[in-house]
Amino acid sequence: MPYQLLYLFTVLIWGSTWLAITFQLGVVDPIWSVAYRFALAAAALMVFCLVTRRGLRFGLRDHGFMALQGTFLFCLNYILFYFSIEHVTSGLIAVIFSTIVFMNIVNGAMLLGTPIRARVLAGASLGLLGITLVFWPEFRAFSASSATIIGVSLAVVATWFASLGNMASLRNQRAGLGVIESNTFGMAYGAALTTIVALVVGVEFRFDWSLSYVGSLVYLSIVGSVIAFGCYLSLLGRIGADRGAYTGVMFPIVALVLSTLFEGYTWSGPVFIGVVMALAGNVLVLTRTKQSDTPAG
Repeated sequence: MPYQLLYLFTVLIWGSTWLAITFQLGVVDPIWSVAYRFALAAAALMVFCLVTRRGLRFGLRDHGFMALQGTFLFCLNYILFYFSIEHVTSGLIAVIFSTIVFMNIVNGAMLLGTPIRARVLAGASLGLLGITLVFWPEFRAFSASSATIIGVSLAVVATWFASLGNMASLRNQRAGLGVIESNTFGMAYGAALTTIVALVVGVEFRFDWSLSYVGSLVYLSIVGSVIAFGCYLSLLGRIGADRGAYTGVMFPIVALVLSTLFEGYTWSGPVFIGVVMALAGNVLVLTRTKQSDTPAG
């Protein structure tokens, strides 16, 4: 599949999951919802691997890195984001998560020896400015209370964990592990660890059998996890973690469009300008030129 389609599917799907997650809130504690989501996703991937006769035998070292991928990408980052949203607005979290572009640039250079590309850095900077402008009212309303500082800190750490999960996936791909196979075990490890966290924290075990909860859970598990993470991590393997992470800037824009259609969100001048800046940054990051791979500095 062309990388442009992988990018498009990732942005569109994850942009829609913001709306789907709202149907998960209420009866079931978010930590259990994360565990259910990735347990169902892992089970679906396991069935797919068995039906298609994909090899699922790996050495202890590979299982260790798949467990790292699951810990950072399918467990801890989600839990910390849910905790952080109790203290800060979703718009501010969207701005913080968009910094994953820079975190992937830094982590890629430090852990995988990936060169820092000037064009990607410029596009990421423009995109971050744009997404900040989109959510500027929430950003401006930020007050440095102890609760908001905790919320911001948790969101930053969650984003850093997500970036480390990206690095673990790239390591697994470079070691010859397929994205589907590593996601199968990674999501299983992530669901298991999330279950342990829920039990240790003492979160009440509950499930909501309502159509809205079950339907959104299936959507988040199959479409938002199996398909979207498959596309996203394959994208990282194709074009690099720095360029691929720009999806973190674009899918809040999709969420904004859906909010306009279904929740009556009204656009302002700054929001429109911010979206244009994010789209311009997208062009800078994804357009390849002879100079596009020139290291910064």
